Amino acid sequence: MEKVIIIGAGPAGISAALYAVRGNLDPLVINNGIGALEKAEKIENYYGLEHPLSGQELYDTGIAQTKALGVRMLDAQVLGVGGFDTFVVKTTEGEFETQSLILATGSKRAAPKIPGVKEFEGKGVSYCAICDAFFYRGKDVAVLGNGDFAMHEAKELSNTASTVTIYTNGEEPEFTPEENISVNTMKIQSVEGDDLVSGIRLAPDVQAQEMSAEQQANNFCPADGVFIAMGIAGSTEIARQMGAELTEKGNIKVNENMETTIPGLYAAGDCTGGLLQVAKAVYEGAQAGINAGKYVRSLNKK
Repeated sequence: MEKVIIIGAGPAGISAALYAVRGNLDPLVINNGIGALEKAEKIENYYGLEHPLSGQELYDTGIAQTKALGVRMLDAQVLGVGGFDTFVVKTTEGEFETQSLILATGSKRAAPKIPGVKEFEGKGVSYCAICDAFFYRGKDVAVLGNGDFAMHEAKELSNTASTVTIYTNGEEPEFTPEENISVNTMKIQSVEGDDLVSGIRLAPDVQAQEMSAEQQANNFCPADGVFIAMGIAGSTEIARQMGAELTEKGNIKVNENMETTIPGLYAAGDCTGGLLQVAKAVYEGAQAGINAGKYVRSLNKK
């Protein structure tokens, strides 16, 4: 079992790893890509930089620094986190059990720009299969996404829903198909309904063979619920799955020690909201790494 797993290898995740390894925790960092740093052309408002660095250069430097200290790095996509007394991190490279967990994958994803998604949030549009699957027992549901995260959410829903269909919104599927889960690769025009979601309307160029004769008339696919699982699972999605409390703005709620409302679960960086700057991410990562160490040592004393 791991003592601490850090999800994310940006400034917050790397900072957490540096303090965790100095605390003799032998952390495992799960790296799912560069994240928001990729968009930074020049960074010059951070201490110690004689010359501006690009986000990619800063990211590469952080990875190299961490590896030089012997920190283990796993390139994988996180699909979800389970467990009770300890955490089980489910990834595309297997499952890993840990005593403490630090979420540091950046800010929450924006809702897809599909008409109806934003309007029906909380009225049939959901971002967490584990949280809301219970409400769709015996019903027909849709999952929007084309990666492993979408398939993970679809499989969670298939345990309770009558039917589950993944809509890739015109993208090629990047997951391995499952027999009991349908896949529709057509472009989505909108999510529709009255007071609650009633279904998905596909773009006019939809291929006839993917629809029934009745549905061909208006390109409408009935669904009682629509679950958003585009891209990969970020910190906010993981926290929501686990039942950690979020703020009114949808960021992960933490205390001064960067601990969430779940003991042993910490968050740092853009996912906690506030100032979206490298300096803040590094500070919060340090706090999370230090306090995760304190938490693990308290467990091992019992």
